[in-house]
Amino acid sequence: MEQSPAVQRPTRRSLMSSLKEAASTTLGRSSSFKEDSYLTSQLKPAELKALEDFKKFLSSSSSSASAPPTMWGIPLLDGGESADVVLLKFLRARDFGVAQAHAMLQRCAEWRSEFGADEVVDEELGFKELEGVVAYMHGWDRAGHPVCYNAYGVFKDREMYDRIFGDEEKLKRFLRWRVQVMERGVRLLQLKPGGINSIIQVTDLKDMPKRELRVASNQILSLFQDNYPEMVARKVFINVPWYFSILYSMVSPFLTERTKSKFVIAKGGNVAETLYKFIRPEFVPVQYGGLSRPGDLENGPPKPASEFTIKGGEKVNLEIDGIEAGATITWDIVVGGWDVGYAAEYVPSTEGGYTIAVEKARRIPAAEEAVHNVFAARDAGKMVLSIDNTGSRRRKVAAYRYFVRKATV
Repeated sequence: MEQSPAVQRPTRRSLMSSLKEAASTTLGRSSSFKEDSYLTSQLKPAELKALEDFKKFLSSSSSSASAPPTMWGIPLLDGGESADVVLLKFLRARDFGVAQAHAMLQRCAEWRSEFGADEVVDEELGFKELEGVVAYMHGWDRAGHPVCYNAYGVFKDREMYDRIFGDEEKLKRFLRWRVQVMERGVRLLQLKPGGINSIIQVTDLKDMPKRELRVASNQILSLFQDNYPEMVARKVFINVPWYFSILYSMVSPFLTERTKSKFVIAKGGNVAETLYKFIRPEFVPVQYGGLSRPGDLENGPPKPASEFTIKGGEKVNLEIDGIEAGATITWDIVVGGWDVGYAAEYVPSTEGGYTIAVEKARRIPAAEEAVHNVFAARDAGKMVLSIDNTGSRRRKVAAYRYFVRKATV
């Protein structure tokens, strides 16, 4: 059984106003975050004509002796609406130039055949140490797009770098593994009008060895842009270092203006605030200020978190009432960029009961992950979680969730 927690603040602002503020901020900043429509009824006349011309061009250029062209398992000549989605991706990547889109599709089909892209998903490439660390699919954004995280900071270690990129053959194997991750992401897409047709990419630039990874980065960018058109709805860069402008200038020539328009940049202290605009906290990994730990998503959707903001100079008390004697309460709580005071105490409802300091007040550093704790209540009462941001002028995003399990009879 679970009740809505009461919230007490030394200041006059209520939790409800904070929740409304967080919601309006999120919606306001992400209202333009919409991928292009794949419904033919919503296409402009010129776009619809280009699609029809593309189909005719594709049909006339396909040899009757060869098998009908397919892409990601979808037959492009008679695949119905799903085929329209794939063809529109190539058209948009070439500003609806039919001849250019056709040439791109042909090169992509040739690459997929030579590379073995349809078979790579099930291959064992020997990169277990990189799974869940360097590139991995994890959860969904608020609109239902699968999210792919990329983090190359581990290659700051020279031994690790040499083991993965030590020679040309190793680099080729890494690129194959990176394509494998992308193909797994594509398999999560619906590829149908009105469905989820693209992923979100989050790239962590913390400790990334810019010079050493230049070759690999350029090859990945070029390969994905040429062969996975319009598969990324948004690309979010987090923990952006001072030299990012230099790195960006190196890769920028490999990117189209359309691709660059999808970029979101977040500096080190704004990681959670930026990610929360697009991804709910229960799907954001703990290392990025969220509540999702490895393995959390293996047993179905996680329990939704409650989101709120804390103003600079403000203290928030979250009260979870109605806890019965013998019940066990489990909670997770996090503040983006922490650097705040935190404490948890249990207050018995019986007269004369003693307040229990479940977690003594302490200052939580910026890099600490979400707090996870469990408390077994001997007496009925309430749990109070305190967040003290009075030492800062900065507004911070926060999230928490809890479970109460009654005592078994």
